[in-house]
Amino acid sequence: MPFWINMAVALTAFAIAAVTGIFLIPLLKKIHFGQTIYEKGPAWHKSKQGTPIMGGFMFIIGSAVAIAVGYALYRYKSADAAALPDNTGLYRLLAGYGFALLNCGIGFIDDYIKAVKKQNLGLKPKQKMVMQFVFSSAFLYALYLLGDHATTITFPIFGDVDFGIFYYPIMVLYLIFLTNAVNLTDGIDGLCGSVTVISSLSLVMLCASMGMWEYSIFSMALAGACLGFLIWNLHPAKVFMGDTGSMFLGGSICAIGFATHQHLLLALIAVVYVLEALSVVVQVMYFKATKGKRLFKMSPIHHHFEMCGFSEYKIVITFSIAALLAGIAANLIYNL
Repeated sequence: MPFWINMAVALTAFAIAAVTGIFLIPLLKKIHFGQTIYEKGPAWHKSKQGTPIMGGFMFIIGSAVAIAVGYALYRYKSADAAALPDNTGLYRLLAGYGFALLNCGIGFIDDYIKAVKKQNLGLKPKQKMVMQFVFSSAFLYALYLLGDHATTITFPIFGDVDFGIFYYPIMVLYLIFLTNAVNLTDGIDGLCGSVTVISSLSLVMLCASMGMWEYSIFSMALAGACLGFLIWNLHPAKVFMGDTGSMFLGGSICAIGFATHQHLLLALIAVVYVLEALSVVVQVMYFKATKGKRLFKMSPIHHHFEMCGFSEYKIVITFSIAALLAGIAANLIYNL
């Protein structure tokens, strides 16, 4: 596939996401869909009270349009080259984007509860987990129907290990964990969007190396749309993506990574998200084991750095560099 198609996808996604903000932010303010700040969070976050949420619709809309444009161009150029692909890649693309939208739906319900009822905690954990379990199982089943019957995971030293029937419950838990990890990364202005731009570009390279052109379009659309969203979300943020956006991004990263069937490389590319989630797990375990002591000043770990005196810009830059290095490493490992 010509590289200019991916560039067209990125520019389309960027432009639509950025322009959507001009209309969406005033609308969200008008209907009073503002953020309620968690009382136990950093004190300086109180100034963000009332900032519009559900800004994630900017990159959801932008990525959807860009994917449609990119896929149409891909089919057109393939026809010119007399190498028109079958529809399997399209169906897998739709399954992945559908999974992202289902997770977006969970986030939307969560945001709606926060915005209307002014309850910052949103959905109950059990409610969210049940929906994620159902949607993750459905996504894996869709991949199975589309021909992905492999139940192996590639380990660096041991090679391919076949987990048989146990592959599916393990992968459901992996999907839920990683989707929530992306959600947890959305805690300060510009952080989740910036990390996702880098991680998506890493996935573009991985998908291109594997000849998975439909998913390279998906990845590039995600990167471009997040970049357009960051115009409005960098500190001081004029809008937050909300769980509507962060759950969509989590579903997208998982969908793209699972389509490649490179589970450990996905974890490496998504290392920032993974560490954010693990910091919460470690904090809770340490708190219970020591009867009230904390390992971090606050979790997820970006809040720990905040409370250590790091500015929001410094955290965003540091975490983005970490994501970049991880993405480069993952692509080097694959191409060895």
